[in-house]
Amino acid sequence: MGTKGLPMLDQLGQPFPPVDPRTLAGTATLGLSPRPESVRRARDFTRNTLYGWRLPEQFDAVSLVVSELVTNALRHGLATRQVPAQGPSPSRAPQTAPAAPAVPAQAVSSASPGAQTAAVELELMLCARRLICAVQDPSASAPRVGDMDGAAESGRGLHLVECFSDGWGWRRLTGERRGKVVWAVFQLG
Repeated sequence: MGTKGLPMLDQLGQPFPPVDPRTLAGTATLGLSPRPESVRRARDFTRNTLYGWRLPEQFDAVSLVVSELVTNALRHGLATRQVPAQGPSPSRAPQTAPAAPAVPAQAVSSASPGAQTAAVELELMLCARRLICAVQDPSASAPRVGDMDGAAESGRGLHLVECFSDGWGWRRLTGERRGKVVWAVFQLG
């Protein structure tokens, strides 16, 4: 997959891929609390959504990208709260709740159990012949591409997103919505 020769850094800061509401076949949104099990919930949600959209063959690549984007949002996008690698979950979620995107379509929503507000939001959009995965977090800081250090235990997430998607980028949110959205797009058939 990948971006067909375009340097990955050229896409950082690019606007969200254009979505024509007339070609939008479905959206699914999941609010995630700052807990380690949220990444698994995001994968399960992605599986259920893709099977519902009759796209099970897309699950492996899309779930890997979703896992990386959600992990990055939880680790780096939550300014005042860190997600523990193991151990008990934080007792309460941050008090920021992202607003729903202004894209009309069939919507499926799910909230993390016990979470009154979502710290991170995953949205899957099926439009025309594309699948878009977007993850919103409350930080406006740009995503950083890690060095490809073979000895490092982390830092490869955005490299994996680059390899398994057909393109990715990010944008800062403005107005009442604060933070950023990091997105990846997959071309379908």
